[in-house]
Amino acid sequence: MHTSSAVTLMVAVFLGSLVEAVEALTIIVAAGVSRGWRSALEGTAVALGILVVIIGALGPALVYLVPIDVLRAVVGAMLLVFGLQWLRKAVLRAVGLKAKHDEEVIYRKQVDALSGAGGAASRGGRDSQGFVVAFKGTFLEGLEVAIIVLGLGGGDHQLGLASAAAGAAVLVVAMVGLVVARHLTNVPENAMKTVVGLMLVSFGTFWTGEGMGVHWPGADLAIPALVGIYAVLTWGMVQLARPGARTSVTGEPVGA
Repeated sequence: MHTSSAVTLMVAVFLGSLVEAVEALTIIVAAGVSRGWRSALEGTAVALGILVVIIGALGPALVYLVPIDVLRAVVGAMLLVFGLQWLRKAVLRAVGLKAKHDEEVIYRKQVDALSGAGGAASRGGRDSQGFVVAFKGTFLEGLEVAIIVLGLGGGDHQLGLASAAAGAAVLVVAMVGLVVARHLTNVPENAMKTVVGLMLVSFGTFWTGEGMGVHWPGADLAIPALVGIYAVLTWGMVQLARPGARTSVTGEPVGA
């Protein structure tokens, strides 16, 4: 791979995995504080173990046995859908039509819900609800990370590079979580989701085109260019969607 493409891939996987890891950490901490750390950590460990088995059994076989052009076309289409969903939410948040993702609010809701379910859990024993909540949060967010790694890394047979970037992101969140687990509001998740959405859509466009036989100008250098193009388009959509911009030709607000 060209150096610029490898760097873009690492940044995309790192940021995407960072977002999912923060969301998983929020749920794990909420379960640990409200229902007991033993159950929360056990649920997390079991979920991670199942994810390792699934990824180890299916990931490499999918990537290395499927023809590269077919894989790029399929993965590219999936990344396009995935990335467009992220960008759609980012635009809606930017114009105020969707509430911003607030990990502190989510954390408090998780704690309130878990604390009120069946009374306070014993801090020293096992709690089935704490286990299930931590398991579910870790498994679902971990599955998202696996999709990002297999999708972005598999498109160019760079699973090792993508896995390393994802591992670095998870390690960073885990280290931060040990120190300031309850102070997650400083993580700029909404901005990261916008950046990751741009990268997913750009990689999706690039690989879908390659799978269909498109020869991109500059080869892998087309990826940063696509990121720039989609960033401009996203910014334009935000400007057009803002309430003050939705005016008619006569200068009156639309629908007035």
